[in-house]
Amino acid sequence: MSPVMSQFESSLAALQEVLAALPPLQGTLEEAATLAGDALLAGNKLLFCGNGGSASDSAHLATEFTCRFQEDRRPYPAMAFTVDAGLMTAICNDYEFMEVFARQVTAFGKKGDVLIALTTSGKSRNILRALEEARHQGVKTIAFLGKGGGFTKGVADLELIVPGVETARIQEAQKFLLHVLCELIEKRLPKV
Repeated sequence: MSPVMSQFESSLAALQEVLAALPPLQGTLEEAATLAGDALLAGNKLLFCGNGGSASDSAHLATEFTCRFQEDRRPYPAMAFTVDAGLMTAICNDYEFMEVFARQVTAFGKKGDVLIALTTSGKSRNILRALEEARHQGVKTIAFLGKGGGFTKGVADLELIVPGVETARIQEAQKFLLHVLCELIEKRLPKV
């Protein structure tokens, strides 16, 4: 067996193991879809944040709501805090990296909005600060976590903790959950 094939099979088996452990999250995912869908239907917005690959996933998800996911429908307000390099670097320079998302929650978040935060480790201090600031602002929160939830566990209104220890497999499982979240919400959104 070639080393490439054995790595493929090993990675696939690890992903299948993580995906097989997701069914207990179904109820919480449905609650998250209700919370986020209700916010959009009430004229509020979704806010996303994450670091690294989770930053890319945040931008991806905001796009799914502002553009569309599967169905042709009107756009809904969603923004990722990771797409404005000027704003991010100014906050990091003038304050500190830990405040990069919390400061944006203060600027853009309002009661009725929902912050969706992504961290595969649960140990991102800037995510923790964003969740804390959201609570202070009256913004509801959903956290997609991994590796047991880290020190972020228990901070969000709703949390989905993907089991596993490998960052790549956690991110893949989170992406699956995020796509199902989009599907659940989009079914409730008017097509016009």
